[in-house]
Amino acid sequence: MIQVSNLTKRYAGHTAVDSISFEVGKGEIVGFLGPNGAGKSTTLKMLTCFLSATEGTATVAGYDIYDNSINVRKHVGYMPENVPLYPDMRVKEYLTFRSRLKGLGFRDTKKAVNEAMDICSLSDVDSKIIGTLSKGYKQRVGLADALVNKPDLLILDEPTNGLDPNQIRQSRELIKRLGERHTILISTHILSEVEMTCGRVIIIDRGVLRASDTPANLVRRLQAAGNVSLEIKGDAEKAEEAIRKLPGVKDVVKEFQRSEWARLSISTDSNVDVREDVFGLVLKKKWNIRELVRHTASLEDAFVDLVHHPEGE
Repeated sequence: MIQVSNLTKRYAGHTAVDSISFEVGKGEIVGFLGPNGAGKSTTLKMLTCFLSATEGTATVAGYDIYDNSINVRKHVGYMPENVPLYPDMRVKEYLTFRSRLKGLGFRDTKKAVNEAMDICSLSDVDSKIIGTLSKGYKQRVGLADALVNKPDLLILDEPTNGLDPNQIRQSRELIKRLGERHTILISTHILSEVEMTCGRVIIIDRGVLRASDTPANLVRRLQAAGNVSLEIKGDAEKAEEAIRKLPGVKDVVKEFQRSEWARLSISTDSNVDVREDVFGLVLKKKWNIRELVRHTASLEDAFVDLVHHPEGE
C-alpha cells in the first residue's frame, strides 16, 4: 500500500527527514512513532501530497506522489492532528460538502455520508453545529471526513489528541474495526495504544528511521538484557559490592535509600536471570528482603532505548 525509498525533506540549514525507506502492506495497522521534531508530520504530509519531497520516491496505492498526486489523494483519507473543521456548519452538512469536494456524485454522497456517520457514531448529532460539539465528537467528525470517500489508506495524525480515557478507549476500538477494511498508518505519542492496536511500528528520530518491527519483537530485543530490582534492609554499599561479583551481573545501582531499606537496580547480561543467585546471596548474608523482581519491558521502554540521546548530544 505504501512504499517509501530514500525519502528526504530538507529546509534551509535543516534536514527534517533524512533518506528513510519503509513499506506498509495492505490491511496493516502500523504505528508511526517518534519524539517531537522527529519528522513524523513532515513524512505524513509528503505521503499525502501536501508537501513535496527534496529527494527519494514514494508510492501510495501504486501511485507516485510526484506524478500521480491526484490519484494518491483519491486513495488516502487523512486526519491531521488539529482537525480543520468549519465550526458554523452542521455535521451532516459539512460531511456532504466534503464528499462533493472529493468528487462523489449526489446519490453516492448521501449514502457515503450516512455510512461514515454510522461508523463514527455521529447519527445522533448529525444536525448539530460543529462548533458546539465536544472535543471527542469533533475528532469523530474529522475521522468521518477522512472515511467518507472510502479510501484504501487512512493516515491518522494523533487521532486521540485531547480525548479523555473513555474516548480514547472508544477510538481504539473504532480503529481496530476500521482496520478490517482499510490500511491504517497512525502517528501518536500514546504508546500503550499502539501496543494494543498496531501490528507493527515504525520509529523515526531526528529524521532517521530507527526501527520497523512488531511491538512484541521490539520489546523482546530489550528484554534480552535483563533488569532486576532488589529491596533489602542493611548496608547497601556492601550489598552492591557482593552482587556485582555474581556471574552475569553487569552493574548494580542504588535507586534510593529510605531509613534502613535500600532499593538496588541490577543490570544483567543478555538472557541471564540472576534472581536465584541473588536470593541465595540474600540467604547467605542474612539480609532482610521485601522485593526481588525481574522487570518486563514495554514498548515505551523500547522506544526510549531507541531514541534516547545523552545530554547535549
